[in-house]
Amino acid sequence: MSSSPSPALPASRSPWRSLRYRSMRWWSVANFVSNAGTWMQLTVQNLLVLQITGSAAATGLSMSVQAAPALLISVLGGAAVDRWPRKLTAAVSQALLGAIAFTTAVLVALDRIDMTSLMVLAAVTGVVATVDNPACALLGNDLVPAEDVPSAIGVGALVHQAGRLVGAALAGVAVGFLGTSAAYFANGLSFLFVASVIPFLRPAAGAVRQTGREPEGGVGSDLTVREGLAYFVRRPRLVALAGVTGISAVFGRNYGLTLAVLVTGPLAGGAGSFGTVSTVLAAGGILGAVLGARLRRPSVRLVGTLAAAGALLQVVAGLSPSLAVLIVLVLPMAVVESVSDTAGTAVLQTDPPAHLRGRVLGVWGSIGTVWGLGGPPALGLLMELAGPRGALVTGGLLIASAIGTGSLLRRRRATAPVLLRKEDHDTLGKPALSPAA
Repeated sequence: MSSSPSPALPASRSPWRSLRYRSMRWWSVANFVSNAGTWMQLTVQNLLVLQITGSAAATGLSMSVQAAPALLISVLGGAAVDRWPRKLTAAVSQALLGAIAFTTAVLVALDRIDMTSLMVLAAVTGVVATVDNPACALLGNDLVPAEDVPSAIGVGALVHQAGRLVGAALAGVAVGFLGTSAAYFANGLSFLFVASVIPFLRPAAGAVRQTGREPEGGVGSDLTVREGLAYFVRRPRLVALAGVTGISAVFGRNYGLTLAVLVTGPLAGGAGSFGTVSTVLAAGGILGAVLGARLRRPSVRLVGTLAAAGALLQVVAGLSPSLAVLIVLVLPMAVVESVSDTAGTAVLQTDPPAHLRGRVLGVWGSIGTVWGLGGPPALGLLMELAGPRGALVTGGLLIASAIGTGSLLRRRRATAPVLLRKEDHDTLGKPALSPAA
């Protein structure tokens, strides 16, 4: 399986340009199959937990247990991705996830599953995912030239959405005809399919390749976690990206929570009305992924601008007088969010040097888990205090103000005059001496 296009391909802004490469096309098919299988399992798993325990809290606990390893050891998983051959790492991690899915399927089929075993399997899945997530993300980028990475990320977002829709639909069919264990078996097969495709993938001409070691003149050759942390902290644009993404994740974007309360509360809608809003959100996300895939060189400034624009739209949405007005606003909100996500992911995955990208993604995984676990409770508390409208307006204003303040401070630092010592001033005022003098 080789990538046929030559390095002389003309520059393109097509959102589908990454699919010119044969390996990328195969990788997209594999990811679609994997996403469909994953969403089949996720759809069934919540129902299974409810069936075993009868507790909604237990369902949330099982999701937290699976997410916890990302909070604690993502940096180690990222270091492993930098140290080990990427294709081998991704293939092994996919095979391990498949084995976990098959194990769960057998326990469910034999009626030997209980909450303890589900929790253990969820925790092991979370540990493997700390290696699998950065390995698969970077492997996809390895298949295309650097300028086509935004397209690869946008196509990946579309594949994720398509796999989610198909997987959720297939879950109902599989469970209805074959039982709950069928969804886990299907997910296991999807992981094995991905693992079988990976050995045949070939990087395109011009793609950044993993070297597995520091470049000449680098800081060291032991690929330590500390170097990834140090790089992230000392890179202002990555710190700024983390700040923009973090405040947006906590005070915005959780539209499944805020808009559900707004629609069913102040706007007096029902489940059907929120279903309409959710459909428009999904359509906007898909459109945004297509637009984001057109980017060639995204920047943190673009991410911040889009996040601020989305925050202001959120403020207006919070003041919506009717459901119709809200639906009109929801589409651009979702588009802006999706383009911003694509741009931010492209910056995150291309800014660090190749030998540090796994560790940087590991750091990001830990930070993102903090937002994912802490954001909904914080937003829920804000809604308790200010109501759904107040939460949307306050959150949007906080996001826009924080981004605006950060941008002003950055400009002030960039334009601040450099104060010279008197001797420096005197030296600069003298004519340069010729070598003959």
